[in-house]
Amino acid sequence: MKYWHLPAIVLLLLVTFWQGEGLTQEDFQVEQVAQDLGIPWGMSFLSRDEIIFSERSGAIKLLNLGSSEIETLAGAPRVWARGQGGMLDVAVEPNYQPGGWIYFTYCKPDQGRGATVLARAKLHGKALVNWQELLETLSTSTKNVHFGSRIAFDDMGHVFFGVGDRGVRASAQDLSNHAGSIIRLQLDGSIPPDNPFIARKNARPEIWSYGHRNPQGIVFDYKQQRLWVIEHGPRGGDEINLIKPGRNYGWPVISYGKEYWGPVAVGEGVAKRGMEQPVKYYTPSIAPGSLLLYSGHAFPHMRGNLLAGALKLRHLNRIVLNSAGKPAIEERLLHDMGERIRALAQSPEGWIYFSTDSGRIMRMRPKNTSSP
Repeated sequence: MKYWHLPAIVLLLLVTFWQGEGLTQEDFQVEQVAQDLGIPWGMSFLSRDEIIFSERSGAIKLLNLGSSEIETLAGAPRVWARGQGGMLDVAVEPNYQPGGWIYFTYCKPDQGRGATVLARAKLHGKALVNWQELLETLSTSTKNVHFGSRIAFDDMGHVFFGVGDRGVRASAQDLSNHAGSIIRLQLDGSIPPDNPFIARKNARPEIWSYGHRNPQGIVFDYKQQRLWVIEHGPRGGDEINLIKPGRNYGWPVISYGKEYWGPVAVGEGVAKRGMEQPVKYYTPSIAPGSLLLYSGHAFPHMRGNLLAGALKLRHLNRIVLNSAGKPAIEERLLHDMGERIRALAQSPEGWIYFSTDSGRIMRMRPKNTSSP
């Protein structure tokens, strides 16, 4: 059993927030709750005081916010921790209760390569039990990049997760594999009968949408019944996409990015009939690491906003959506920290937790509120 004595240092930041048509100022505090971790790739609240989080190297850990104790859970699978692969996301349904299913995505070794997998397990004491592999995707390649893979749930018994193109661009337009796609399953891993390609020959029935490069954030808006995805472009051209069933999101045929080797456009251009346009694109790239739709009460002016962690440009990206669901304002927060922000989670009281590639878990909360 390992105990962490967390520092009492609290960073007080004054940040300007845009709200609708005007500019307001809000005081909030940013404080560190854990440090000296591996890369905390995914995290989710199991209760008001407990966060389950993954480290890309393969560990799954439990953080108790009251005691500051961090324990490594037994029962985690062996992962393909190479390149961008390893243990990826961890997520629970919004109505999670103790003893319920916890969902994971990770890279599984498969004949000397890695494949993105969706699995679930239950927490019993300090161990993960009844581990169930729900889908090992057809997504292996010789390259150790673009595995995805975040998890989201709708309110109709479905789980979604993304798979990158695995560094093989043409795979994102090939429905006979899962690479470059958003997957939709029922919570037990079975295939929903209304999936768009279920009756199409030579197409994987689990696919919900395709033509994606590397989805790094996914969130379901329960109020508006919308599925949002944020994904890496190449050199420029990161995208926020509103996902609709059966649609083609264009990669690598269309893109707002350039080739890494020179100022040359990727593909045929930025638009083509039959391919969806992003709701927003970023040039230059911010390199998104996650996506959160804020729904808490701690920061009421942020309700309904999209938040994305940025890896390359090292900030928290805030997108204010208008009534039509279109980005109206973008704001870049926490850039003075200089941290690659990886995972995001909203606590039950509406505070914003985020992890960094430097091995820290931090939180934002309104000033003059007490810690758990």
